[in-house]
Order: sequence, then C-alpha cells, then structure tokens
Amino acid sequence: MVNKVSFVIPVYNEEQNLAALVTEIFQVMEKLSYPFEILFVDDGSIDRSLQILKELAATRSQIKYLSLAQRCGQSAALGCGFQAASGDVIVTMDADLQNDPADLEHMFKFYGDYDMVTGWRFNRQDSWSKKIGSKIGNRFRNWLTHEQIHDTGCSLKIMRADMLKQIRLFKGLHRFLPTLMRLEGARVIEVKVNHRPRRHGESKYSNWRRGIEGFNDVLAVRWMIKRSTPVQIKERHVEN
Repeated sequence: MVNKVSFVIPVYNEEQNLAALVTEIFQVMEKLSYPFEILFVDDGSIDRSLQILKELAATRSQIKYLSLAQRCGQSAALGCGFQAASGDVIVTMDADLQNDPADLEHMFKFYGDYDMVTGWRFNRQDSWSKKIGSKIGNRFRNWLTHEQIHDTGCSLKIMRADMLKQIRLFKGLHRFLPTLMRLEGARVIEVKVNHRPRRHGESKYSNWRRGIEGFNDVLAVRWMIKRSTPVQIKERHVEN
C-alpha cells in the first residue's frame, strides 16, 4: 500500500533541467494518483538552480527544497532528503533528465511485493568510456558484495521509507543502496528502465574518480556485510 510518495532529488548545477523534470513528474503522478511531494536537495549549486527551485516551490505546494550550505556530495544530499521526506515511499532520480519518470508506472507494479525496486539502464545513453567503466565497477562490486545487481549506479529507485531511514549514508554509499537495503531485510528487485541522453549541463563524475572512491567504498560495504547480525525474535512479552 502506498500512502504518500516522496521524490528525493539531489541537484548540482542543473538550472536548465529542473522545470522540465517537474512537468514530467506531475504528468506521471497524475496517472498513478498517489499523494506526493518533490523534495529537491540543492548541493551547493553555483548556477541558478537554487533560485529556480524557489520559483518552482512558489507555484506548487508539492514542490519543496533543501539547500546545503556547501557542496557535500550525492550521498550526503540524499541522506538529508531521506530524513526530511514525509512519505512512506521514497523515489530517487537524477535531476539531469536522463532518468525517465514515465518508467515509474511500470516500476510501481512491483512495489509491495518488493521493498525496493531499482532501475537497470539496459540501453545506457552515455559515452563508451562511461559504459565500460560502469560495467567493470559493477562486476567488481558484485563480486565483493555477493550481489546480482547489473546497474548499481542507476538513480531511479523506489524504496520503503522506514527501512531506508535506518541507513546512514556515508560518502559514496548511495551506490550500494540495494545491498544496504537488503541488510535491513528488504526484498529487492531490479527492473529495466529507459535512459536518455543528457540534454543540458555536464556530467559530475569521471571514471578515474569513481574508480578510486569506489574501491574504498566497496571494502567498507563488504565489512558491513560480514559484520551484520540478523536478529529474529522467538518470543515477545513487552508492554506497548
């Protein structure tokens, strides 16, 4: 059951994409008929992104924003948004219009049977170097974390909020959300989604930077997996 959907969308220098993204989200949510909010988290943008968010928020009550005092990175921006979100279901996506909100209609068909529905950019619209870098990174992460996820970097996700809010997102760990959600007991499924070429702005990541950071991150997550202790209660006698 879905009571309210909270979109949590990190933003860094995406001034040309924000209005179009809002329009697409509203179109999809009219079809789904779920109550919703769109919570943008501005991660220290140096263009007009924050001003545009303020203007958008003034036009529709569903649009909200947080503005970080300095750039903290995608994990920190998402973590702030997760804690501020009021919905029982949280949807994440990028602000660059490469994720397609229309995919949510299909993805929500799986939610309920699963606690997390994560996208797989099966026909990824990026440079060949990014595709190769991501493929190598995904295989390496899956090998060390015993995962089967094809595309850990896809930002389009639907997640159960109460489980998600238990996760502390250290820097870089947003790429491991399927694994971290499983550690909270979540049932996770990966669904093929559309991926669109970037129309405006520039990519914020390079393969070299991702490779260095990703190596350290995967070791941290592997440690968390090995030290995790699932607890099942056999009997209960507690007063409410």
